Amino acid sequence: MQIALYPGSFDPVTNGHVDVVRHAARLVSRLVIAIGVHPGKAPLFSADDRVAMLEETCGVMVREAGCEFSCITFSDLAVSTARRVGATIIIRGLRDGGDLDYEMQMAGMNAAMAPEVQTVFLPASPPVRPITATLVRQIAGMGGDVSAFVPAVVVDRLKTKFAKKIGTLEKTST
Repeated sequence: MQIALYPGSFDPVTNGHVDVVRHAARLVSRLVIAIGVHPGKAPLFSADDRVAMLEETCGVMVREAGCEFSCITFSDLAVSTARRVGATIIIRGLRDGGDLDYEMQMAGMNAAMAPEVQTVFLPASPPVRPITATLVRQIAGMGGDVSAFVPAVVVDRLKTKFAKKIGTLEKTST
């Protein structure tokens, strides 16, 4: 069984993430999506929310491709998590040359720490190349339409999240 780990923050899940998952599911027999949880970072969505979004947006698609699917959280090194779940592949998506430069450095460090774990780069499909979770959060936070950049369930969650934040801001400013 070929097991791959796809680590990331997924805050929120974007159509770019879904694109990478779709391609990865055709390459392996089991795909484990690993949500990084770091105490020094304050994500927009909780780890549980991100797990739920990934299950909703990717679970059925991956399983229909004949691939086993699970979603976990981790707070240590990606290579340590890969070893723990039995993965011999780390999946990384690439949008452009900037991503490639950074990801090559990361792949080199990971290979030095865990030579049995191979990094596989999957290029983003052209329509999703400009999408980043950071830009999605910024656009949604300013009331913009992100429906072209994230799955519908994520649009709904972003609207709810930012409606709550705006409501909180309005209460504190009056």
